[in-house]
Amino acid sequence: MSQITLTTLDGLKAKGEKITMLTCYDATFARAASEAGVEILLIGDSLGMVLQGHDSTLPVTNADMAYHTACVKRGNTGALVLADLPFMACATLEQAFANSAALMQAGAHMVKVEGAGWLSETIRLLAERGVPVCAHLGLTPQSVNVLGGYKVQGRLESQARQMLHDAIALQDAGAAMILLECVPSALGAEIAQALHVPVIGIGAGPSTDGQVLVLHDMLGLSLSGRVPKFVKNFMAGQPDIQSALRAYVNAVKNGSFPASEHGFNA
Repeated sequence: MSQITLTTLDGLKAKGEKITMLTCYDATFARAASEAGVEILLIGDSLGMVLQGHDSTLPVTNADMAYHTACVKRGNTGALVLADLPFMACATLEQAFANSAALMQAGAHMVKVEGAGWLSETIRLLAERGVPVCAHLGLTPQSVNVLGGYKVQGRLESQARQMLHDAIALQDAGAAMILLECVPSALGAEIAQALHVPVIGIGAGPSTDGQVLVLHDMLGLSLSGRVPKFVKNFMAGQPDIQSALRAYVNAVKNGSFPASEHGFNA
């Protein structure tokens, strides 16, 4: 795979070609996923749950994120590397600058922040300093205690309008990508259409510009045994992991994933 850049992703959105993203935490899977054609490798703070065994992402540190970002960088063969800023890593501008610098120096091409419109200043200042930012809206796992659990967001009309407003504001502040998690499919479609930057969905319906899943979920692995509605096991029926990764890429590209049963209504 030739090196995927933000320009590449903007071009895919413009052409209407779906973008593929998977979480990734080590060199071996980084090589496998990038060779299968996955365009974005997300070092998610989900590693706190799937690798470390925590019951949320909150215990993950920026040092954890930098370590796994460096591991992914070593195995990657051309995908864009996106790394999460973990819980409270951008509580102040100074923290956002220092923690983003650590992740970029570890090998990230872009960082991801969870929040809403209040992140505008942080995103603008990071982008001005050479740090591309993906803004994560909808269900933001770092705020699970405020949200009252892992629930679909944006079902009320007022919530949907606010999320659209926030997405536009963050794009205007300099966000180069938006990630929507667990929102009604119609809202995912509306936000993707309203923005000129790529909008990646997870449980946000089929009309976003791309899709992301947690690697362990799409391989049929789960510590809890609970499988989210938006997950499909791509390991089923495949002879090996590499084939499952290619099946995921093909399904996103041809529009067969996500299907209607993987989305949410308002």
